[in-house]
Amino acid sequence: MAKSKTQFVCTECGADYNKWVGQCLQCNAWNTVSEFRAARASGMRQSERSVRTLGFSPAGSSAKGYAGQTAALQKLEEVDVNEVPRILTGSQELDRVLGGGLVTGGVVLIGGHPGAGKSTLLLQVTCRLAGNQKVLYVTGEESVQQIAMRANRLQLKAAEMEVMAETDVEAIIATAAELRPNIVVIDSIQVMYYAELQSAPGSVGQVRESAALLTRYAKQTGTVMLIVGHVTKDGSLAGPKVLEHMIDTSIMLEGTEDSRFRTLRAIKNRFGAVNELGVFAMLETGLKDVKNPSAIFLSRESEVSAGSTVTVTWEGTRPLLVEVQALLDQGYGAAPKRLAIGMDPQRLALLLAVLNRHGGLHVGDQDVFINVVGGVKISETSADLAVVAAITSSFRDQAIPADWVIFGEVGLSGEIRPVASGQERVLEAAKHGFKKAVIPLANVPKKVPPGIEVMGVKRLQDALELF
Repeated sequence: MAKSKTQFVCTECGADYNKWVGQCLQCNAWNTVSEFRAARASGMRQSERSVRTLGFSPAGSSAKGYAGQTAALQKLEEVDVNEVPRILTGSQELDRVLGGGLVTGGVVLIGGHPGAGKSTLLLQVTCRLAGNQKVLYVTGEESVQQIAMRANRLQLKAAEMEVMAETDVEAIIATAAELRPNIVVIDSIQVMYYAELQSAPGSVGQVRESAALLTRYAKQTGTVMLIVGHVTKDGSLAGPKVLEHMIDTSIMLEGTEDSRFRTLRAIKNRFGAVNELGVFAMLETGLKDVKNPSAIFLSRESEVSAGSTVTVTWEGTRPLLVEVQALLDQGYGAAPKRLAIGMDPQRLALLLAVLNRHGGLHVGDQDVFINVVGGVKISETSADLAVVAAITSSFRDQAIPADWVIFGEVGLSGEIRPVASGQERVLEAAKHGFKKAVIPLANVPKKVPPGIEVMGVKRLQDALELF
């Protein structure tokens, strides 16, 4: 009988220790080292032994790649670099975030808050694919009756999809090895358990070993593995950080409870870009693709008030028009408040310093609040000029015309720096009926789209004279 071994693992980076420590020496995080008991396997790793006994092996080899055996070698120039055809999910927004569809043998981890729509999205995708792909849906948190009830409520055709309620990873892999599905859904990884470990499901050891077994099976059989993961209070994926290193793609489904729109963003993607954004609308029949997200985020009032402006941010391969709002109020404390929703608070502090030094706008005694409408998170610097314009508009109580669009990066010396894809941003604004664009001088296109006036600015002072 295998002896158990006590280990201490950091939940952030996956570092192992022989004894408990208060601070991880690898990632310097405090109170992240947890204890778990692992069964000691003889001769090979536990995951390797289980995988081998369940009756499947690497493609093109009967027993290669395990401890004590020689793996097949191949020169890099001899590897076939032809792109593996992707499996289209039937959702253009999901395919966009994935980089063009599902990849054979790829492992995708989808996270999100409870009620965001993770299970709904996967059930819609798998029911759509079950017509021409063999699909196995494994649920560990619900019964098969609940899955069937949800499919009926969403009006989905799920006659060809196989469903199983199981939490034992070895039983799941044994069933998959016999059924040979093309796509496997695991809902969710936090409730799966590996029998040789004595820790409870959801612990560091269980999540890590379960994910390792499922990933190994996916790679060796060419099965697409879709895994649902829970998130913590701060919005990050629960479980050890090494979980994100094992998988190929990690995507997050975000959305507030009071909004019917959901955004899907890739955090890690080995088969595509990580800055793509997918937008969905939550309806009675499930999640529906939003083909024109700019129209949603620009649902402005007929009378535009002071402190509101529109900017063009770049998300992956397409421009996105969003509204930026600013509110300045007299501060009564020793330290005025600085709150930014949808952008980096440190970036806001930097822009306020530049505005004070090079713009002559003194807001040191004002409480400053910034909000990006629609729950969009802006991570690039192209919204700097729009934020400055909104702050100036709120401070002077002068509304910026509703048909203006503003974008550009603000430098520390007060210069307006160009941003990438400036011409495409102007073209997107013209398509939505904007009449004037205030952009960096270096981004002024040689051929201006019809119906829009482009004004290029070089310094912050030149831009402030327009607002």
